Amino acid sequence: MVGFGHMATDKKTLKCNKPRRTPDHKTKSHIVRACSAGKEKIIRFGQQGVTTAGKPKSGESAKQKARRASFKARHAKNIKKGKMSAAYWADKVKW
Repeated sequence: MVGFGHMATDKKTLKCNKPRRTPDHKTKSHIVRACSAGKEKIIRFGQQGVTTAGKPKSGESAKQKARRASFKARHAKNIKKGKMSAAYWADKVKW
């Protein structure tokens, strides 16, 4: 069983490689069942309440662009690891 804040779910009910929001989780904003090369694992990722998430917006401030670039640079090594790393999912979904 994997907790979703107030609700719990079975690992098998999560679809492979489909991130889900976890608004009731104390610290992490998303969960995903990562499946790759016959392996699977549950990964919690993303800081709860981050407002700079998503694709660059038109009129986005230089501060936000710098924050996004900083995240990608800081986590580049782990993002390259692919689907089995939390950094990959955070980059794809949140940044």
